[in-house]
Amino acid sequence: MNDQNLIEKMQQTKFYTHKVEDKIDIVQTHVSIVFLTGEYAYKVKKSVNFGFLDFSTLEKRKHFCEQELAMNKEIAPDIYLEVIPLSKNGAEYQIGDHGEVIEYAVKMRQFPQECLLSEMYSQGKLTENNLKELGKIVADFHAQTNTNDYILSFGKVEQLRQSIDENYQQTIKYIGIAQTPEQYDETKHFTDTFFSTKENICQERINQQKIRECHGDLHFKNICYWQNKIQLFDRIEFNEPFRFVDVMYDVAFAVMDLEARGSKDLANVFLNSYLEVTGDWEGLQMLPLYLSRQAYVRAKVTSFLLDDPAIPANIKEEAKQTAKNYYHQAWEYTKNKQGKLIIMSGLSGSGKSTVGQKLAKEIGAIQIKSDAVRKHLAGIPVTQKGSQEIYTSEMSEKTYNRLLELGVMLAKIGFPVILDAKYDWVSLRNQVQQAAELNQIPFEIIYCTAPLDVLADRLSSRQNDISDATPDLLANQQAIFEDFSESEQPYLTVVETCN
Repeated sequence: MNDQNLIEKMQQTKFYTHKVEDKIDIVQTHVSIVFLTGEYAYKVKKSVNFGFLDFSTLEKRKHFCEQELAMNKEIAPDIYLEVIPLSKNGAEYQIGDHGEVIEYAVKMRQFPQECLLSEMYSQGKLTENNLKELGKIVADFHAQTNTNDYILSFGKVEQLRQSIDENYQQTIKYIGIAQTPEQYDETKHFTDTFFSTKENICQERINQQKIRECHGDLHFKNICYWQNKIQLFDRIEFNEPFRFVDVMYDVAFAVMDLEARGSKDLANVFLNSYLEVTGDWEGLQMLPLYLSRQAYVRAKVTSFLLDDPAIPANIKEEAKQTAKNYYHQAWEYTKNKQGKLIIMSGLSGSGKSTVGQKLAKEIGAIQIKSDAVRKHLAGIPVTQKGSQEIYTSEMSEKTYNRLLELGVMLAKIGFPVILDAKYDWVSLRNQVQQAAELNQIPFEIIYCTAPLDVLADRLSSRQNDISDATPDLLANQQAIFEDFSESEQPYLTVVETCN
């Protein structure tokens, strides 16, 4: 049990040796109390033991404060400062080692709460560009994280099951309070079935070294836009199975959080941005599992507030409703969905990607651009200009084959997929159409067109685009473009993009 007198003292301005705000606000979670003093924030871990997290002794709280500092200084050095002791000398409580050390706190640079992405969303300030940038930042973070044989072992089915089954065990007491028995049974059945039928996919993720030392709790209260940049913080320090995870686990937290807030369109922007940079479209095979898991975890930790005697009754009632919403969301992610294959077609600059992105947001589709696929096949970053070697006919064939492979794989498991390429030949379009018909997947062609001078202007003015197309290519593209056949007409939609 934390010293309640210390907690009360830390809410008083005279406790601190530096200038503080007139009123000290506190933010409570099920595992910590954060004291907001103005320039600095102090995070004290609660004396709790939830099994997956054990802060029950002073020694353990000190250890995990030090772990939190070390891990988060790597990704948010502007925020995390030091671990400080809190002491008692007679009846006096002080910051620093001035007697008996009774607690430890992580000292952080305080940023305005409105910098949190959760607050930016609430205020209507979170933009599509923010989400595109976040996708790139998370992709870069994952590319730099550690992995080794020990970390990779956490991707095995038995390890994944242990963590997820623990969630179910710890929430049995909330059945009938915050979720229905049917939701509990059906959500658990989904994960049981996934593990019994998808072990090969889990092993492939290990083989591809996609199990890394990730963030572990990447929702929007743990991301801020401060000092003109997006910063991830509050990385999980207390539990290896929560941190040594598939990169898609982190991605799922952010996607789930946005969807919980009612913004599936922004979630789609983030997801497609991340996938374009990483090329990890196969990881989407794991996404439904992790989406359900992350929503369930938010439901679980919110449910824990119902048992905390320090939480007021009105806050508990809000927590109960929030938990209900998360349990329902976790259950929704387990439902079978109908996939779809959509191909964009048209010359460079015709607006295929713009129209495709708009449609992707509307229907929650995965947009796969040929430019990104081509560069991933060539082993170069999507932002790097490609040499002539990656635009040979052989490389183009590989690119279109890869687009088809990914499209069918994802559509078969319930994703709407937009294959974004010129698709200028009937044979290329027919391959997708035939695969869709063979697998009983709904199919559509969207052809974007505009006058050549408009296309040339667009290509000339492009900036920060992954496409290497230039205006001098247009005449040849137009010359070899094959008209749509009679069999394609029922699937075809023509979009004029000249405006």
